[in-house]
Amino acid sequence: MSENNDQKFVYDFTEGNRDLKDLLGGKGANLAEMTNLGLPVPPGFTITTEACKVYLESGSEPAALRDEVSAHLDALERKMGKKLGQADDPLLVSVRSGAKFSMPGMMDTVLNIGLSDESVAGLARQADNERFAWDSYRRLIQMFGKTVLDVDGELFEDALDEVKAAKKAASDTDLDAADLKKVVKQFKKIVEAETGRDFPQDPREQMDLAIEAVFNSWNTDRAKLYRRQERIPGDLGTAVNVCSMVFGNLGPDSGTGVAFTRDPASGHQGVYGDYLQNAQGEDVVAGIRNTVPLADLESIDKTSYDQLMHIMETLETHYKDLCDIEFTIERGQLWMLQTRVGKRTAGAAFRIATQLVDQGLIDEAEALQRVNGAQLAQLMFPKFDEGAKVEQIGRGIAASPGAAVGKAVFDSYTAVKWSRSGEKVILIRRETNPDDLDGMIAAEGILTSRGGKTSHAAVVARGMGKTCVCGAEELEVDTKRRRMTTSDGQVVEEGDVVSIDGSTGKVYLGEVPVVPSPVVEYFEGRMHAGADDADELVQAVHRIMAYADRVRRLRVRANADNAEDASRARRFGAQGIGLCRTEHMFLGERRQYVERLILADTDAEREDALKALLPLQKQDFVELFEAMDGLPVTVRLLDPPLHEFLPDITELSVRVALAESRKEPHENDLRLLQAVHRLHEQNPMLGLRGVRLGLVIPGLFTMQVRAIAEAAAQRIDAKGDPRAEIMIPLVGTVQELEIVREEAEQVIEEVRARTGVDLRLALGTMIELPRAAVTAGQIAEAAEFFSFGTNDLTQTVWGFSRDDVEASFFTAYLEKGIFGVSPFETIDKDGVGALVRSAVEAGRATRPDIKLGVCGEHGGDPESVHFFHEVGLDYVSCSPFRIPVARLEAGRAAAESKGSDSR
Repeated sequence: MSENNDQKFVYDFTEGNRDLKDLLGGKGANLAEMTNLGLPVPPGFTITTEACKVYLESGSEPAALRDEVSAHLDALERKMGKKLGQADDPLLVSVRSGAKFSMPGMMDTVLNIGLSDESVAGLARQADNERFAWDSYRRLIQMFGKTVLDVDGELFEDALDEVKAAKKAASDTDLDAADLKKVVKQFKKIVEAETGRDFPQDPREQMDLAIEAVFNSWNTDRAKLYRRQERIPGDLGTAVNVCSMVFGNLGPDSGTGVAFTRDPASGHQGVYGDYLQNAQGEDVVAGIRNTVPLADLESIDKTSYDQLMHIMETLETHYKDLCDIEFTIERGQLWMLQTRVGKRTAGAAFRIATQLVDQGLIDEAEALQRVNGAQLAQLMFPKFDEGAKVEQIGRGIAASPGAAVGKAVFDSYTAVKWSRSGEKVILIRRETNPDDLDGMIAAEGILTSRGGKTSHAAVVARGMGKTCVCGAEELEVDTKRRRMTTSDGQVVEEGDVVSIDGSTGKVYLGEVPVVPSPVVEYFEGRMHAGADDADELVQAVHRIMAYADRVRRLRVRANADNAEDASRARRFGAQGIGLCRTEHMFLGERRQYVERLILADTDAEREDALKALLPLQKQDFVELFEAMDGLPVTVRLLDPPLHEFLPDITELSVRVALAESRKEPHENDLRLLQAVHRLHEQNPMLGLRGVRLGLVIPGLFTMQVRAIAEAAAQRIDAKGDPRAEIMIPLVGTVQELEIVREEAEQVIEEVRARTGVDLRLALGTMIELPRAAVTAGQIAEAAEFFSFGTNDLTQTVWGFSRDDVEASFFTAYLEKGIFGVSPFETIDKDGVGALVRSAVEAGRATRPDIKLGVCGEHGGDPESVHFFHEVGLDYVSCSPFRIPVARLEAGRAAAESKGSDSR
């Protein structure tokens, strides 16, 4: 991005507000907002995301940035009455990242900028606390060394541990000033040895280098991995917040903490958070010292506690949402360091949304926007069976709910490696840090022996919807020996199976069986949300789903191939079947009839095979129409290549060879083998399948159409209301559809004349080839409906074979940022989506009343549902389990577009 000479790159906290997140980042915008509210925020200023973008694109900071920073630093020094790093009474600042979207722990922070060999003595005199000054100095060198100078953080940790071991100190707080001077001396030696230069003593150089390091941290591997995981755009850049330091490590009357206005794990109202006396903020987030519950602050410092409670209420009312707050108490003075709309678990999201409606803070439309389909899907996962026989080996803090089972691993590399080999793993650490992100993503769940609900592990796990138990102190984690020891001496080695319950904090040895989620039982109709004893979460889900169903325009159908799946889908709220794959009806014992059809040498043999299949197909459809009575059922005629119904070529070749060697009869197997060779294709996805089968094999499609028509007639005679739709697959030109349609209409008319039943069967096609999408206007002349088969359309647009590419190179494409997400998971709006959009427009131009839907896996993907709403489809179709997710997202899409229209 080019630099504008009139562009302003630095804003004082008094100049911004929460609506400037694009420019000031989330942290800077919210610091400005709290300043505007008159809350106690330490003075400071924010360097904008625009400055970061210039730096990342050009490799250097904007020319005007240094002068702007100098001007704001001068103003800050005048306000504070002291100079940055001055010898007698130094002003110290923190330099912290702050992107538009919260990325907890992913980017860099440096505290205590301005300390040096000279100013540390002045700080000690002003604070009348020598230990505090040297503790602050060692923190600066450690954070600056790791973050800015790229020194291995383990070197600092090992040096600190050596001093603690020599003193026999259990904690950092047991070290006195003399000990910390030794630590500082050792840390400076590490910096010199690793970088070839002394630790910088000029405070302005420290600040400038820290600002540059924060800019660079936007493109660290862990930050990019997190953005891919959370689908955060990579071109936003980060703001940088320079804030005057306040100190929680001045003694027992000081401390630091993180607070939530509601429990981020459950959504319940109350006093939630962690507090740590005589500490700086990083100690809480890193989980290196175990905190006390926030409620304990009332007895430690009631004045600060009461002020904090008032501020929390002010912020929640102002933001109308759960707020996550960082604060420091410096010798009895409360300071607010950050607030943001807090990350929460899926259950908490639904509970909080309905609570805020009841409190009159938001309306139902806003409540619907506060939850999403991914969260609903999490609530539908199974949970541990409380009645099972289990071996509990520990208990920690329930940080992020869920039931996770896997093999114990003790580092991220192993978690990723084993996960890629198909193993389910639980990542176990003393505490996690940002470098563990890839392992956290790979694991089923995370277990730590340190930290609380506000530790790095807890915050990141909640954001990802990953099960997490933190602060299981009774479990001793030894990452070097790859083992965990329980309080009674039992050892859990790497590879042993463990189970963790993120809802209770309990840790078990072995695999604990699971039971269905109460949310699934609600959707299945086994739990009534209106009952007095109904689960609070179920009630919240029920209320939001009811509103989503009222406002959504998109209807939601199911992909179902039999009456059992159809019945379940209907219980889950399906409004019909959008895809019945008839090929699934030809498997099992029915393969013999398909074999007879393939091996038929004469018309009579082929007709006999089709006659044998007809009653079986008819009964399938009778059951399906009965299960979906009164709702549309779209039946796709046979689609895959015929050789898929024959035995495996290798297995068949061995059988024939063995029979010949033993001189045993093998005529049928030999004929089958010849047929397999005859039908074998190099790329069957693009071969003899779909409509091509119906045109090449006489009678195949007409048998299926007859079965559908006769089943519909039988249901009508039985006073049913079948609403069958016949879908012809893989059409690439209108001529193919016209031929099949003419044959189908003749069959339907024959059944109508023979049964005397007035049959109304819609005929349409799948749009799954680029040519079909491009010529949709022509195809609509012969089609009463389109159903977009986005699985195949994605394959043919991209030239990807789904069966091969996901395992071969998709991982590399995701890691390199070519994909933000697999195009088979979320629709590629620019390519596949563009074809869908143009086909919708062309189809409706030809036939204004054409019915339009989608039946690929994208039909149940939250982001894709919004796209299908936008382009004007009538329905989406997905697997039964994803129907509630699609219903919710269809409601969110409608509410979102209505809100946009009103604006």
